[in-house]
Amino acid sequence: MDARTLKIKAAAEALTYVKDGKRLGIGTGSTAEEFVRLLAEKVAAGLDVIGVPTSERTAALCRELGVRLTTLEETPELDLTIDGADEIGPELALIKGGGGALLREKIVAAASAQMLVIADESKNVAVLGRFPLPIEVNRFGLAATQIAIEKAAAALDLSGSVTLRMTGGEAFVTDGGHLILDASFGRIPDTRALSNALHAIPGVVEHGLFLGLARVAILAGADGIRTRTQP
Repeated sequence: MDARTLKIKAAAEALTYVKDGKRLGIGTGSTAEEFVRLLAEKVAAGLDVIGVPTSERTAALCRELGVRLTTLEETPELDLTIDGADEIGPELALIKGGGGALLREKIVAAASAQMLVIADESKNVAVLGRFPLPIEVNRFGLAATQIAIEKAAAALDLSGSVTLRMTGGEAFVTDGGHLILDASFGRIPDTRALSNALHAIPGVVEHGLFLGLARVAILAGADGIRTRTQP
């Protein structure tokens, strides 16, 4: 079974959580896009929902497919966010941001009563960190911020390269106008300690560790759908 088929299966299962009148946070990335396509079919058939997109890319797809949108300014409290993840670890701790939308994704998830994650089984891991951790940073003082991140990591016995994300020969720029440093730590045994250390660095805008946000994860594999929950 190919990766896209698994993503579609996870997205279809997530759609069962969406009822009339729901205020949705709508995620970013290939799996979230499969959810948007399925959601649009339900909307066309009469489902009444409104969504806050977590990126300009998601917003464009929603508009193209006829999914009604709002903003957090207009709708500051959401019922449910449905999004993908780059890794899903113990207690549904996540690494997100491979698509570059981690700041908006985290703001939307935090504004939601519940966050539901959809992914294929390959994203389920025993320890986070195999996928490089995206860290969104301010353009000003980039070199100083990078050094501070490397020092904070070393203090936690984390090693590995911290590199500026590039696209088309230029630095990748987020929807918020920031840059992203990808930290290849390999393993992050203490995610909370790393989260706190990164948040203490002034040049760090946000990082891709999503801790205590996800409550349900729907994982699609060759043997079917598996649901993980966290109280």
